[in-house]
Amino acid sequence: MSLDASARMSNAMDSIKKYMVDNLYTIEGIQLSFDKILSTPNIQGTAVDKWIGIKFGPMIMDALSSLTLDLFLCTRKDAEYFRLAQLRDTVYGYMTDNTQTDGMARIPMYRSYATQPWVQLDTGFIVQEIIESAPYELEDFTKVKQMTCILKWGAKV
Repeated sequence: MSLDASARMSNAMDSIKKYMVDNLYTIEGIQLSFDKILSTPNIQGTAVDKWIGIKFGPMIMDALSSLTLDLFLCTRKDAEYFRLAQLRDTVYGYMTDNTQTDGMARIPMYRSYATQPWVQLDTGFIVQEIIESAPYELEDFTKVKQMTCILKWGAKV
């Protein structure tokens, strides 16, 4: 028996990656890393002074499913956390939507394929909650702020 597309972890992860790449990388020009949380992305010949490390956390599959998404916002050459605050505001803007009555963003969910076009599903993610850490500084002077986003969606399990 195969899983419904709305209950597939691969579809959830691919859809969130697509949303992040389409918006934060393509529109805003922010480097993203999905493998290494706090490591500077390795971009040959380019000094990276702001990036986001994205980590998929626990997932609960149910009729109303839940996924924890940790975003590690990182800056360098950042006096008084000013650029980190700007990065936070940009990311927060993509995780909220003031045109919605609850103020939270909707992220489309897709059935992803390796060799054919993706199909948008009838369900999608709603950002339920955003929990922010205080900013902190690492030994290499990287400034970091963690945003933990709780995403919910309807799934057929």
